[in-house]
Amino acid sequence: MADPDARKGNGFFAKLKERLNRGRSWLTGGLFGRGIDEASLEEFEERLLTADVGVEVTTWLIERLRKAKGGTQEAAQEALRNALLELLKPVEVPLNIDRACRPFVILVVGVNGTGKTTTIGKLSARFRREGYSVLLAAGDTFRAAAVEQLAEWGTRTNTPVVSQAPGADPAAVVHDALAAARARDVDILIADTAGRLHTASGLMDELEKVKRIVARFDPSAPHEVLLVIDASQGQNALAQATEFHQRLGVTGLAVTKLDGTAKGGVVLAIAKKLRVPIRYVGIGEGVDDLDVFDADQFARALVEERRA
Repeated sequence: MADPDARKGNGFFAKLKERLNRGRSWLTGGLFGRGIDEASLEEFEERLLTADVGVEVTTWLIERLRKAKGGTQEAAQEALRNALLELLKPVEVPLNIDRACRPFVILVVGVNGTGKTTTIGKLSARFRREGYSVLLAAGDTFRAAAVEQLAEWGTRTNTPVVSQAPGADPAAVVHDALAAARARDVDILIADTAGRLHTASGLMDELEKVKRIVARFDPSAPHEVLLVIDASQGQNALAQATEFHQRLGVTGLAVTKLDGTAKGGVVLAIAKKLRVPIRYVGIGEGVDDLDVFDADQFARALVEERRA
């Protein structure tokens, strides 16, 4: 069987493993050398809690490892890897672009600073490589330079952008983009939206309005409500995901900034609580630093020690 590292040219997985850990595995490095005992479980619990995994998932993982108590270091890693896969496999659901839906509408939402516009740019490049035609809607009409940033990504990926003057009604921008996408027979429309705190009810109401406008244009749309969350925000990212999901019915997640201080713990927390599909993970600013979420690779990146 081919080495999973080689499957992607030792590229994205290797970078994910490197950037999650910044050295040896933060989760298992130097741990379980004497096998699974109470002392190692106590340290394991501390590592989980300081990595934004949360109490619920920490308790769940400890119980899974306690069942293997007395086992070797290898047994501990195997038990942990199996537990992580049990947690993550249900949310490993790649985005399926239904070609019967033209345009396939992706509404991208999230709070300020999570990397929505950058994620949109990376997605447009990815979809175009896969042979889809793409149109971008500059629905973030309030943030300074938001339209310009999206236009730069449009130029970079050779993707047209529909926009209006700063301060325009975001719903009107998205409606115009929908009309343009249908007229041009575009495969995918990706709509940017203004970043908003999940606790700001007025702004969330506005986002619901955008979603309603899309649905009036096409009752089956939006076909994907993609929430972009910043992994470095820890448990706050879980609170954001919970609120956005309750208000908008989030259908997929893109987890960004796993190349920063984040250790990926919040991914486990979100998988356990929300069970919303994790579509993509991002590990940098490069156009190729976004890939489809792979539960096995993510679990291995957390558990395995770096080869010498």
